[in-house]
Amino acid sequence: MAAYSQLIESIGRQREAVIGYQSRMTAIPALGPDNGGTGEMPKALYLEGVLRDLGVSDILRVDAPDDRVPDGVRPNIVARIPGKSSRRLWILGHMDVVPAGELSHWKSDPWKTVVDGDRIYGRGVEDNQQAIVCCLLIAKQLRELNLTPDLSLGLIFVSDEETSSHYGMHYVMKKRPDLFGADDFVVIPDYGVADGSFIEISEKGQLWLRVEVTGKEAHGSRPHEGRNALVAASDMILHVRDLESLYAETDPIFEPPCCTFVPTRHEENVLNINSLPGRDVFYVDCRLLPGVDHDAVLASAREIMEAVAERHSVKVDVSAVVNAPASPATSPDSEVVRRLSGGIREIYGIEPRCVGSGGGTVAVSFRDMGIPAAAWSTATPTYHLANEFSLISRTLGDAQV
Repeated sequence: MAAYSQLIESIGRQREAVIGYQSRMTAIPALGPDNGGTGEMPKALYLEGVLRDLGVSDILRVDAPDDRVPDGVRPNIVARIPGKSSRRLWILGHMDVVPAGELSHWKSDPWKTVVDGDRIYGRGVEDNQQAIVCCLLIAKQLRELNLTPDLSLGLIFVSDEETSSHYGMHYVMKKRPDLFGADDFVVIPDYGVADGSFIEISEKGQLWLRVEVTGKEAHGSRPHEGRNALVAASDMILHVRDLESLYAETDPIFEPPCCTFVPTRHEENVLNINSLPGRDVFYVDCRLLPGVDHDAVLASAREIMEAVAERHSVKVDVSAVVNAPASPATSPDSEVVRRLSGGIREIYGIEPRCVGSGGGTVAVSFRDMGIPAAAWSTATPTYHLANEFSLISRTLGDAQV
């Protein structure tokens, strides 16, 4: 117990280490090719060097081939620290970040950290460098205090979380499932609220629909000679809400507690104002409660859109660009949830509660394998926004938890 208290106290004194790690990582824009970048390799090499400097010798690279980036691979780091038990606590962070967006909305350079009291600003500082820094602080203090943890520790830093995880955690699980044991624990600091009171144990399934409407082009002055695909698509968008009454199940663990069907992206059709579009494409983001049949939703969407298409004398094709059914939930009585809850109570003095999320984390990769995973952190509401910031005190507190 004395060693445990010593570890907690020493982590709490690592403010300068937090600033240093954050500053160096933020200066390495780890943007995947889908976000206009060249990948995560420079950031991975930095982190691998930090881990080795901290005395972590058991480091694996499970890199995913990707010919769109200069190095030809997307790096994934697996670092293991032995403990008194062979059971392992895995903590996962992702190296990639989202683009900075409109630079005029930032008060400072998004790729250079700015410290203002307890806040540190920069792209990626919260999503998901806060998690990575927590991992580094734990490894750093274990070494400096010459402590062996009760559980073995596994740190995973992956690529590609911000797009599909195809080159990240999904690839690691596919290539090296032997790394993980059924009695391991998994904590993913990639979900949370400001006070840290939510532990995410379940996620909605994701079904992203692409709706392509084909009509007939015409000159803007002679609309009667065409079939306006934009007008038909607009009518279809208004009928997306029909799915809500067909799939009206609720589950109070989620917020909102129902399935959601949201028209989102719209592709450009014609370039000039005086042409009637003969083709129009839009997308619908469906977040479905566990147990809802994705194929049934897709069939319902097709039926609704085809009925609208018939009224407008156009054709429509509805396809799924993402179809990821919900994974089995982690039990609120699981050991990982109980241990995590105990740490939250001790460090933050609050009573956590288990919730579901409409967003997606890599927790599903573990849940699909039957390994209980909990997603948790203290999170500011600024991730993916201009002037993203992380609280240094919360980073220290999360590492202590």
